[in-house]
Amino acid sequence: MLRLGVVLSTATEAPPKEFIELGKLAEDKGFAAMLVNEGRGDALACAEAIALNTSRIKVGTNIANIYFRHPFLAAMTAATIADLSDGRLVLGLGVSHRPLIESLGMKMDQPRQYMREYVQTVKKALNGQQIGSFFRPRASTYPVPVYVASVTVETAEVGGEYADGIMPFLPARSYLTQLLEAAKSAAQRAGKDPASVDCIVSIPTFISDDLEQARSAARYNLAFFAQLPFYRKQWRRCGFVDEVNGLQEAWKKNDRRAAAALVSDRMVEQVCIFGPPSLCKEQLAAFHEAGAAMPVIAVSPVNEDRLAATHKALQLLAP
Repeated sequence: MLRLGVVLSTATEAPPKEFIELGKLAEDKGFAAMLVNEGRGDALACAEAIALNTSRIKVGTNIANIYFRHPFLAAMTAATIADLSDGRLVLGLGVSHRPLIESLGMKMDQPRQYMREYVQTVKKALNGQQIGSFFRPRASTYPVPVYVASVTVETAEVGGEYADGIMPFLPARSYLTQLLEAAKSAAQRAGKDPASVDCIVSIPTFISDDLEQARSAARYNLAFFAQLPFYRKQWRRCGFVDEVNGLQEAWKKNDRRAAAALVSDRMVEQVCIFGPPSLCKEQLAAFHEAGAAMPVIAVSPVNEDRLAATHKALQLLAP
């Protein structure tokens, strides 16, 4: 059976208690993991809340922003949640985006190198190795798999060499295969078993029996992410050069509607899950075939609110 996860967004207005209820429902429906992204809330705190109210489902982050926490704190929080959940924590780490980081008064300097160092420190702390000169941390009682958010081949290599896997977001399926191959090759060069490299992929998901309405919602969603340079870079590498150039021009005029019109059908079909439940399941299988060991649905609404859409997705796409 396909491992299937769900990611919840702290960028929404939903209170954390809603996350707990969704986590319970996802567990009851047989989903493998309930992950939380880091927008306007604390992803690790939300993951802990879900863990304390469930018993089987994996919990974790997709992703936790490495600029928000010192790696020692990230490791100790992860170890605590792993202990409380009897080893169900999955720790996804990412660099976020330069406009966000700099708007908060922080500097993003050589983010890939910082991620490399950050992951190494987190892994050492989880293993109880010396960090700094003051004291040795207590080793985590349970293994905590660490994943690196990967939108480029170079960052995927960091995930393969230093972490336990990669956590791409918004790749075309064809490009996902390249990311995973890069991670596995880096793992092999580091003396690790390439087969041990895991791949969890968060996929924008739009469920509706009206295929064109679902496609339209997907275009509007992808247009939003085109504001962020890391995703534009990834999509250019995916072969969507003309689309990205047009999207960039549209955003110079702050025109999301015009930007959405420039998102091609090919982009939607390669990057998203959309349409009736039967078609969504076929698309999930295609992502799995492309290398997603665990596809994770990131549900967005189609003519409804996000909470209702998420409840519907948990019912209709349950494994």
